[in-house]
Amino acid sequence: MKPLPVLLGLLLALVATGSAAAQTQAPESASARTELGLYVTARQAWALLQNEADAVLVDVRDPVEAMFTGFAEPTRVHVPWVFADPQRFSSERGHYELVRNPRFDDEITTRLEALEVAADAPIIVICRSGATRSAPAADRLAELGYTRVYSVVDGFEGERLREGDSAGVRAVDGWRNSGLPWSYRLPEEIAYRMPSSDD
Repeated sequence: MKPLPVLLGLLLALVATGSAAAQTQAPESASARTELGLYVTARQAWALLQNEADAVLVDVRDPVEAMFTGFAEPTRVHVPWVFADPQRFSSERGHYELVRNPRFDDEITTRLEALEVAADAPIIVICRSGATRSAPAADRLAELGYTRVYSVVDGFEGERLREGDSAGVRAVDGWRNSGLPWSYRLPEEIAYRMPSSDD
């Protein structure tokens, strides 16, 4: 019979291994699903970043959105999947239309290569709420040859409150509402810069 300390050590090792590989189930919404089928909550993303030294957090939100709503501190790469276009306003939806970042492929690969991110390293993609930006961006990264691309299903801001005086406010789950490190101050080396028209 093995001594109790040895058994406890094995149990802790199994728990640590499980937390490093923890995933969540596929989202119900088709727009939030990815080809690789790799999903994490914000808390699981944090655990993955802590447990795997080569894991990289990628923010694909609009730069202005990140500036006003905050930024996950462990972010290593910030390349928008889409931009809000002030020239195109949807009266039906009551907001600006989003346009695809035409430089996404070049910008994301350049930044990942600069960090020497391997094709099989865990890449964690985050947007506001884990659907129409992180999922297609994750799919594009998979097409570019990266094999472990996760989408954060609750995103940075999380889900909306369904009742009360603050109904509609994104205050449920998500990186910012989960007690994880974030800031309004964008690191200069991470902050996205729009290329000039001459580039």
